Amino acid sequence: MASSQEIVNEREGAEIVYGSEECYRHSIELLEELGFPKGVLPLQDLQECGRVRETGFVWMKQKAPYEHFFVATNTRVTYALEVTAYVEKFKMKKMTGIKSKQMMLWVPIIEMSIDGPFSKKIYFKTPVGIGKSFPVTAFMTEEEKHKFLKEAEAQK
Repeated sequence: MASSQEIVNEREGAEIVYGSEECYRHSIELLEELGFPKGVLPLQDLQECGRVRETGFVWMKQKAPYEHFFVATNTRVTYALEVTAYVEKFKMKKMTGIKSKQMMLWVPIIEMSIDGPFSKKIYFKTPVGIGKSFPVTAFMTEEEKHKFLKEAEAQK
């Protein structure tokens, strides 16, 4: 477990925003910048979001833990009070605070990635290296899905 001193250092020089609306906007902008669909992190009642651009470290704090059911993938996911990750274009790694229910077990998700702007799949990894992929459209808003399918059609 990281000491509180390490956590403070990890967050040094961070851009931090507070409040539900600001954090929501910040989290959506982050997902768009990284190339992820907006619905992949459906966090609720965000209170604090931070980002250290030099290291890629990000965190999002919610009022309470949240459980979400992704209908398109038939997957139940829990989000802890705080979700953290190191981010880069098309990838979030060393993630904490996210677990997916697989059969009867809650399995931590430590990484998610996409192969690029026209990738049709999004990949999720567990600490033991086992991964699962889903159609990227399963996590898109209707607006994103429409735009993505239109662009994919234009690529043909």
